[in-house]
Amino acid sequence: MTLEERAELAAARKQGQYNCCQAVLLALADQTGLTEEQLISMGSVFGAGMGDMEATCGALVGAGIAAGLAMGQSRCTPAARRLSACFRQKCGAERCRDLKGVGQSAPVCSCDACVRNAVLSYGETVGLQ
Repeated sequence: MTLEERAELAAARKQGQYNCCQAVLLALADQTGLTEEQLISMGSVFGAGMGDMEATCGALVGAGIAAGLAMGQSRCTPAARRLSACFRQKCGAERCRDLKGVGQSAPVCSCDACVRNAVLSYGETVGLQ
């Protein structure tokens, strides 16, 4: 599966019953070594930026979790920096509230775009094509 296909799979999962974090984790499931059930449970708390839109976008959190599982602890911090920078460049922000445009006239980035961009940012960070 190509990276673009994974990004579209994440967007499709987001349209279904999954939050942004779960959608990204499921699109990257083969990168993690965990079952889909484990990933769904792990990602459940990260909907709407940990429930109140004040925290980091769940899609970015999902990509970070997948990167940590795929790369191992010793390479995580530099990878997290690259992942965040790439996502921020694509989406315009990292915090759920900012992305959704709360208090502004329009959203900066839709949830569908966030999950796509999180998967693409993951690919750029870990070298997945």
